[in-house]
Amino acid sequence: MDAIVIDGGIPLRGDVRISGAKNAALPMMAASLLVDGTTRITNVPRLTDVVTLLRLLDRMGCKGSYDDHSLSLDATRITSTEAPYELVKKMRASIYVLGPLLARFGKAKVSLPGGCAWGPRPVDLHLKGMEALGAKIELEHGYIVASADRLKGARINLAVSSVGATGNIMMAAALARGTTVIENAACEPEIAALGDFLNELGGRVAWTGPKTVEIEGVESLDQGSFENIPDRIETGTFLAAAAITGGDVRLTRCRPGHLSTVLSRLEEMGCATSQENDTLRITAGGRLRSVDVITEVYPGFPTDLQAQIMALLAVSDGTGVIQETIYPDRFTHVPELNRLGARVTLMGNVATVRGVSELQGAPVMSTDIRASSALILAGLVAKGQTKVSRVYHIDRGYEAIEKKLAGLGARIRRIREEGP
Repeated sequence: MDAIVIDGGIPLRGDVRISGAKNAALPMMAASLLVDGTTRITNVPRLTDVVTLLRLLDRMGCKGSYDDHSLSLDATRITSTEAPYELVKKMRASIYVLGPLLARFGKAKVSLPGGCAWGPRPVDLHLKGMEALGAKIELEHGYIVASADRLKGARINLAVSSVGATGNIMMAAALARGTTVIENAACEPEIAALGDFLNELGGRVAWTGPKTVEIEGVESLDQGSFENIPDRIETGTFLAAAAITGGDVRLTRCRPGHLSTVLSRLEEMGCATSQENDTLRITAGGRLRSVDVITEVYPGFPTDLQAQIMALLAVSDGTGVIQETIYPDRFTHVPELNRLGARVTLMGNVATVRGVSELQGAPVMSTDIRASSALILAGLVAKGQTKVSRVYHIDRGYEAIEKKLAGLGARIRRIREEGP
């Protein structure tokens, strides 16, 4: 099992290129099942989650090839409509195959998903969406068993603005008979990119309101190619890395417009930012100022950057309060940050962070993707050496993060630990 070791105290400087968005690539990969032919997706990051989904698609007969961040997927001859437990348990995004399988083949057997080890994230909205489109859904021995002669368009009002459910319903509706309208739809950039991807293949997806998406079903989708968007969460993490170290970093191949709320918070904390086309620059000097943060659906502050902003608040001047409204129990990083000397207290879904002047390096353990990045951020500024164990989590969501940070001057390396 790998660990990442950091010797803190180095301000980051230089340029870093942002990778493609994992959370956009995964639903696009699943959507390839809708096509009787080959689809190509470029700017796909090299991550274990991408490999896991490739293995799942291959198990179904969808043949993939991955070359220099370009992914070709041939779903001409699908031999199975089952997504087995041994693969689905590794990643919650595997549920994305449900809609495409139902839409194209009229049946699907998908294991209830696994993934990060924090909190329940039920799939009931996915299932209710499929039922609204006319599918029959049964749960058998830990599997979702779904069937339909042909899905039919429907008006669906989501009780929660769920990214996963919105994406799954969009893909299912792409081949449904008639028109589907999703109200209270998620409008994250990754979902907008999925809509653009479906349209590139001949789908008919249109946003008719800020949180309303309309999908007119077509008989079939065509082969095509699409360039994936940059990863806004990786972008936010590198912004935070520059801020916490008092650095000066240019982020290239990113989309600044996807991070307006995050940028405003960093500016309130004392950072200077500037942007030009697909490049962002952040400069930080002196001690950061504390701010309050509430996680919200897009365009609010993203829950996937909550752990990272907590690392910044841990060394800021003053007290900051974080209210987590998306996943109220997403705080497994708190005790590990406190091991480094942070002063974070929890009460329900609210974390109070009293800034300290200095963190101290120590061994810590990551519990999920974003917690891993927060601990690495803390290690970048902590006095002495920090070792972050179980970094297989971070390999699910960040492409070679230690190499990118080293390229900015960080003293960071990956090591192999003894143990299971």
